[in-house]
Amino acid sequence: MTDTSVMNIIRRRRSISKMTDQMPTRQQIEYILEAATHAPNHHRVEPWKFIVLAGEARIELGQIMQDALLSRMGDVPLTQVQSQLEQEERKPLRAPVIIAVISEFPRLEYALDIENVEATSAAVQNMLLVTEELGLAAIWRTGEAAYDDQVKHWLGVEPEDHIVAFIYLGYPAIPRLERRPTPIESKTTWYGWEG
Repeated sequence: MTDTSVMNIIRRRRSISKMTDQMPTRQQIEYILEAATHAPNHHRVEPWKFIVLAGEARIELGQIMQDALLSRMGDVPLTQVQSQLEQEERKPLRAPVIIAVISEFPRLEYALDIENVEATSAAVQNMLLVTEELGLAAIWRTGEAAYDDQVKHWLGVEPEDHIVAFIYLGYPAIPRLERRPTPIESKTTWYGWEG
């Protein structure tokens, strides 16, 4: 197998949380988004949507995430949570680009919400693999902000839709670490097979 075989890209891919300030090109981002659109999806509903955030938009997202966190905290005195709020506000600045990947709630009676989320998750995996192919860094994040109605509203996401991923995207600032997944023998049951 060559270095660019699908299996080698799968084996090589890592979540990389530390990135440089170098911005991926729009062409690279469009290539990643196109890979997402080739994911399998039930009834060919293509339930995914993408919101690409860079520059000042990341700062605005951080402010909304901070406001949303403060709302979820209720009546806690600010002095007790100030550092947590500041940390929340800085989260979107950890990468030069963030792609919010949305799964739309089914608009067709025969489509299921969980199947749309599953299809959108497959789209995210396609994006992560192509990111690896391009030599970029990415990490799939969610957290409470992904489920928060204030954050959804700011992004223009309907309340019943799901933010399946915030993909933080850039160039790696750290080396890819070795990973040894649990062997398939301990995770697999075979029925109807002999030998």
